[in-house]
Amino acid sequence: MEPRDIRHEFAEVNGIRLHYAAAGAGRLMLFLHGFPEFWYAWRKQLLEFGRDHLAVAPDQRGYNLSSKPREVSSYAIPHLIADIRAFAEKFTQAPFVLVAHDWGGMAAWAFAIRYPERLRKLIILNTPHPATFARELRHNPAQQRASAYFKRFRRPWTPWLLSLFRCAALDHNILKPLIRAGHFTEADRAEYLNAWQQPGALRGGLCWYRAAPLGSGEEMENYWKREFGPAVVRVPTLVLYGERDPFLLPGGLDGIEQFVPDVRIHRYPDATHWIAHEMPEEVNRRIREFIA
Repeated sequence: MEPRDIRHEFAEVNGIRLHYAAAGAGRLMLFLHGFPEFWYAWRKQLLEFGRDHLAVAPDQRGYNLSSKPREVSSYAIPHLIADIRAFAEKFTQAPFVLVAHDWGGMAAWAFAIRYPERLRKLIILNTPHPATFARELRHNPAQQRASAYFKRFRRPWTPWLLSLFRCAALDHNILKPLIRAGHFTEADRAEYLNAWQQPGALRGGLCWYRAAPLGSGEEMENYWKREFGPAVVRVPTLVLYGERDPFLLPGGLDGIEQFVPDVRIHRYPDATHWIAHEMPEEVNRRIREFIA
């Protein structure tokens, strides 16, 4: 497939309007991005899996061209998984494949715990299971240091700071390193800068942090136990993990089998948090093997 084969639409779901990109036809594969990305993060997967599936990547609530509710509470986890359920039902009533990264991964874990019957397969990129992540936040000083930015991201003035000088901080820390490494082009950079400068988009994305139970590992642990019980994922699951992730350390994989009995893990010692950009062919190959 070619980039021109990706089509763009809007869907009214769960009281909001979601923009999405789609390619192909057939059984649904749904791709969920994290912060600070948008549908474009999955463009190479849309082209690959659109050859024999209906591959769909929305801008999640708060991002790019999708609705951006003002209330921080509108970004709480129950709303995020309700978005996934309602959005998928626009396309199919059959079980589908869910692929997710970062905050999209956290929403996908929650969705799989709550609605396992809706999923055929679950694929997670660089997002630990919420129970193991809560443990790491509570007991692992290295993960505590890696997650120190959570507090900064939860401050109400952070969207303004990140928007300064055409999103210079995000550009410097995310886009330019990917360009230097040969994973992004200047055209990719322009797409991201445009998405970040959509009115309210940085605030919307950061509201995911503000609404989440991230005050401490204990707070997160208690929340997941209260809302999701044992938090067991009863869906065949593939986890692809770049071990040089500076934000979500690979210690979050330890003991994951307790919560995901049917899990297959592939670790990549030289990949970072941005594994889908750094090795898209390998990511696509592993996904295709898993869903075959």
